[in-house]
Parts: sequence; structure tokens; C-alpha cells
Amino acid sequence: MQTYLDFEKGLAEIEGKAEDLRTLARKNAEMNVADEAAALDRKADSLLDDLYRNLDPWRKTLVARHPDRPHCKDYIEALFSEWTPLAGDRNFADDHAIMGGLARLDGRSVVVIGHEKGNDTRSRIARNFGMARPEGYRKAIRLMDLADRFGLPVVALVDTPGAYPGKGAEERGQAEAIARCTEKCLQVGVPVVAVIIGEGGSGGAVAFATADRIAMLEHSIYSVISPEGCASILWKDAEKMREAAEALRLTAQDLLNLGIIDRVIPEPRGGAQRDKNEAIARVGTAIGELLGELDGVKRNDLRKARRKKFLDMGQKSLVA
Repeated sequence: MQTYLDFEKGLAEIEGKAEDLRTLARKNAEMNVADEAAALDRKADSLLDDLYRNLDPWRKTLVARHPDRPHCKDYIEALFSEWTPLAGDRNFADDHAIMGGLARLDGRSVVVIGHEKGNDTRSRIARNFGMARPEGYRKAIRLMDLADRFGLPVVALVDTPGAYPGKGAEERGQAEAIARCTEKCLQVGVPVVAVIIGEGGSGGAVAFATADRIAMLEHSIYSVISPEGCASILWKDAEKMREAAEALRLTAQDLLNLGIIDRVIPEPRGGAQRDKNEAIARVGTAIGELLGELDGVKRNDLRKARRKKFLDMGQKSLVA
């Protein structure tokens, strides 16, 4: 069943009427509603194009959080073969918000790390809505060490509102774990490619996205804080999230112009949630191409270029 966002209410009504007509026709073979249903379909297609042609930053935020968007698990199952998950940080526990392991992408051995939000109430609770605890970032560090030791590229799939801010997480060193994970991204001598597939929130996202190449899906977002959090701090009013979303410049298009990311991956018409298979295929193609750009680059050169990329990023952002 299709889930509609608030700004898609008109679209929901039209598509609902078209489906109602077809349901009636299935129950009564003598009814001929093909023309009426086709007219409604054309109207819905036109409205869908209008809605997604120029999404403002807040609407992009809503699309990035859409519950029907493909998540990390969907990408791993569709794109990677010989998936061998690895669990635990060898210190405290296994964090189910973070998926990680060994796999092959088009025959190439890689290490995959990603945030998994879950796709129903039970799995979302089990995955902590994609918000990692310290042990999740320490698991990622362990996986990146493994990748570095065996010369395997790292593919990171980022989709989190941010690291988990709970008391236990803070007691176990959340900030230190995020910093160490970010540091490890800079230290490894293998290619690192990150794709923001939904939300890229705060340090919880940066810890995986400190990469040689960073791509974003067209309607994903990447920011230092959520629009609601920003509005609460700046205006003491979380309801000003629309203004905050505009000010944060969190869209893929803004971040490409600022030099924060390297590529925007176009989404299917109406967003990734309307055609998951096509969205996943496009991400797979982009990952393969970005890894290809890094083929043959020496370990020290990778590290130097990655460090320079992020030092220059700060300068460009200040100028912008």
C-alpha cells in the first residue's frame, strides 16, 4: 500500500479514485471504466511531475524520511552477492542499527557498512530507527581495519537522523566513538565511497561519509542538525523547521554546489519510494563508477587526497 506525504494529499485522492474504479470493474465485468481510469492516471502523472519538479528543502526532508524508501538492507540484498555479515565491536555488544560485512559488487570484493532503519514497527525498534550507539561505530572501525588489512574498498550507505543520544550511549563514549570512526575513515589506505540514501544527520552520518567520493540520492538530505533541532536552537520554536531547512542548505543540489559532495544520483519519478528497484540499480551503477575512479590509486595518495578534500571543503564552505 502506497504511503503518501502531507503535500501529496491531492495525488492520493486522484490515485485512490482511479483504483476504486478498477476495483468496481473487477467486481462487475459489465462495467467499462478504462477511459475514466486512464484519464485519472494522466492527471495523477501530471500532478506527480509538478509536485516533484521543484521540491523545497522541507519537502525534500519529508521525502528523505519516507518510510517506503529503500533502506540499507534492501541495497545489500539487491546489489551485493556473497554477503557475509560481521557482528559486534569485540568490546560491548552488537549494534543492530549498523549493518556491516564482506560482499562482492559486480565481482569486486568490498566491505559494506550502513545504517539500517527498519521497515516496520518491530524492525524499527530493533534497529533503533537507524541511530547507532558507540558499539555501532566501533563495529564500523573494526570493519574498516579489516578492509585496510586486506586491501578491500569500503562502501558506506548512510541513512540516519543522527547518533543515538541516550544516557547509556553517552556513558559508553558516544562522542569518542564517532570521532574515532571519522578518524579511521581518514586513515585507511583503501578507496572509501559513501552514498547518502536517505537522511545524513550530524556526526552520526559524517562518521561514515568521510570518504574519497560522496554521492547523494536526489531527494536525500545531509546536514549538521535536523531542521527541527536547528529551529529549536535558533528560534526556540521547532515549528520553524521549514525556515531552518532552507537555511541549512541540506539538499543534494546545494551540497554539490558547495563542493561537499561529488555526485547527485537521480531518483525515479516521484522519488525512490515509487520505484525501489530502479533507485537501487542507479545507486549500484554510481558506486561502481565511483570505485572505478579510484582504481589504481596508491595508498598514500588516497590518504593525502582524502585529507586535502576535507580541508578544502571547509575553505569552500566559508567562501560560499
